[in-house]
Amino acid sequence: MPDLALIMLVLVIVAALAFDYINGFHDTANAIATCVSTRALSVKAAIFMAAFLNFAGAMVSTKVASTIGKGIVDANNVTQLVVLAGILGAIIWNLITWYYGMPSSSSHAIIGGIMGAVIAHSGTATLHWKGLQKIVMALILSPIIGVAIGFVFMMIVMRLFHDSNPGPLNKNFRKLQVASAAFMAFSHGTADAQKSMGVITMALLSYGLIPSFDVPTWVKISCAIAMGLGTAAGGWRIIKTIGKDFVKLQPVHGFCVETAAAGVILGASSIGMPVSTTHVITSTILGVGVSKRLTAVNWNVAKRIVWAWVLTIPAAALVAFMTYQVLLPLLG
Repeated sequence: MPDLALIMLVLVIVAALAFDYINGFHDTANAIATCVSTRALSVKAAIFMAAFLNFAGAMVSTKVASTIGKGIVDANNVTQLVVLAGILGAIIWNLITWYYGMPSSSSHAIIGGIMGAVIAHSGTATLHWKGLQKIVMALILSPIIGVAIGFVFMMIVMRLFHDSNPGPLNKNFRKLQVASAAFMAFSHGTADAQKSMGVITMALLSYGLIPSFDVPTWVKISCAIAMGLGTAAGGWRIIKTIGKDFVKLQPVHGFCVETAAAGVILGASSIGMPVSTTHVITSTILGVGVSKRLTAVNWNVAKRIVWAWVLTIPAAALVAFMTYQVLLPLLG
């Protein structure tokens, strides 16, 4: 008889790497939408740069992975089926929002997915509410901080260069924007690949292959490669929503957006908080857009983004809950 638990573990690892790949092309826009929209880089060059730096960023730290793996639920209280259903719930929601060009959060999706699967398996009692409270607070506060930093940073740059000719100014900032996009791509890797690392390590610990929650090197490399390959696949639907439809940006605005967003994401990653890179970058775009004038923002697109922000955790949780119910008779 085949070892069903081992088969489930393999399925979990494959699904987690698939999530990382989908996360890569779903969230490519986070790093490169603004530099593509301002023509600082071509789409192909921007995607290649983002893929490489996403990989590099993913190899730097595992603090966010630990938060995901230990902050939502104790790994000893979950089964491989719970983890698999949670990942599939996140993947399905990510694909739905990608199809409709909605810049939803992969971070929200994986957290909601794990929560929904855990609730389907054992109710709410095994959830770590204190850990979840910190995670959700970080997810809520980071976009607010992003708006504020984007606005302030843009105002400072405007004050410093208010006498400059717009043509030469944007030409110079187009070059600087390549560096800021690279900074953003690297920070994206430090945040988003960590989620799958945490999920796979949770599954390995649950199966008994590792004695404690320490992310193995092969898990880091696998997740980093999956994220990089997904990023290389691109995600033009969401690039268009963020980079063109939301706020019309010049290179100076793009530089401020990417630098402010990367600073927020790296700051959060350094303390192990899993912020949404999608919502941080869109919030800094909003902050920069508002610094120009309120009418510079496409508020219909902003409304869609906010709805995706509000709905993702409960929607992914519901999809994961239903996925668990479907899989239980087959694999339970």
